[in-house]
Amino acid sequence: MNLSRTSRLSTSRRTAAAVALALTGLVAATAPTASAAPTAPAAALAAPDIPLANVKAHLTQLQSIATANGGNRAHGRPGYKASLDYVKAKLDAAGFTTSVTTFTSGGATGYNLIADWPGGDPNQILMAGAHLDSVSSGPGINDNGSGSAAVLETALAVSRAQLKPTKHLRFGWWGAEELGLVGSKAYVNSLPATERSKFSGYLNFDMIGSPNPGYFVYDDDPAIEKTFKDYYAGIGVPTEIETEGDGRSDHASFKNVGIPVGGLFTGASRTKSSAQAQKWGGTAGTAFDRCYHSSCDTTANINDTALDRNSDAIAHAVWTLGSGPVDPPGDAYENTADVAVPDNGAAVTSTVTVAGRTGNAPAALKVGVDIKHTWRGDLVVDLLAPDGTAYRLKNSSGSDSADNVIATYTVDASAEAANGAWKLRVQDIAAQDTGYIDSWKLTF
Repeated sequence: MNLSRTSRLSTSRRTAAAVALALTGLVAATAPTASAAPTAPAAALAAPDIPLANVKAHLTQLQSIATANGGNRAHGRPGYKASLDYVKAKLDAAGFTTSVTTFTSGGATGYNLIADWPGGDPNQILMAGAHLDSVSSGPGINDNGSGSAAVLETALAVSRAQLKPTKHLRFGWWGAEELGLVGSKAYVNSLPATERSKFSGYLNFDMIGSPNPGYFVYDDDPAIEKTFKDYYAGIGVPTEIETEGDGRSDHASFKNVGIPVGGLFTGASRTKSSAQAQKWGGTAGTAFDRCYHSSCDTTANINDTALDRNSDAIAHAVWTLGSGPVDPPGDAYENTADVAVPDNGAAVTSTVTVAGRTGNAPAALKVGVDIKHTWRGDLVVDLLAPDGTAYRLKNSSGSDSADNVIATYTVDASAEAANGAWKLRVQDIAAQDTGYIDSWKLTF
């Protein structure tokens, strides 16, 4: 996992943003909010148990590869390519269609591995992935042999079951994540917009066997998040929202182009609190992974219970999200005219007019938003119904340091007449950053 970043907020700006957030919170309290996406569809078949011994066998192979190649599996080093060759051979033998794509970073050739399972709706792709590279200072068995091995064994379980999913299943192993998500960015950037639109979700698994583990779920797409939370609730394990590496692993490459994302994480260099140790076990006051980005990130640096639970959770998500009913595309109404958003200024709106429908809007009205902005944390975004009712899509946040708002929200608009002028309202509540509404659409 790549966790490096530089804060862009000064102390005074953080204060201003906090004050503005408090003020906008008063508005939010009076407005209905965007609901979670519809409950994830029930799986057509129950997911199999993923054998821990199989996952650990893959980790043993990755450790052996690192040991034979200078102690690491880093981008541009022979250990990385040997790791990719190992994974590819397993998938080829299991009946996947594999492809290796290349990119260049730091003067060295990098490699991504993509594996497609035959069948499923090609216009609805569910993808699971993990970065396969380590840092140069160690073999990277937790970071991220753990995610790579669990995704591999889940893919092999799909083959053993001869699963016939309703969605098309794709798996990916990324290169040069540790250098700034380079491989996954190269892959996403290579996809035409028409191909990106076919993704129903991307699931990311980066560090899922930390030796002093927490159980963290990405707070991104509501349906994917619910799928993981429901799984853990079913086995009696509490979860928390993942914040340590938010946006610092390969899911960010997909999220930044509007693809729904989710995933799991067991913690890196942050310290486990007493409250977390009480509910999860382990040692308070110690890092979740004391060997993070170090030479001691070996096969001895894995918590078997966490790796086992997370591997089973991955399979549960692939079976549940990949084998449920395929959503119909719906009718879309879009406005692609740019609207400038004033820096620390008044709210602006963009209008979509809906006509010719009968009755009310749906309980799962999709609001697709594409706002280009240099600091998304400044933005407050609402959907305004034709009668003026406001539905909060996004609050401002002084800690939301990413660029742009490219997302699809789900709103229960069943109390609203479908026809009329719907508006997207956007306000920038803090200084120093600029942007514009690029486009937005409603899907009924």
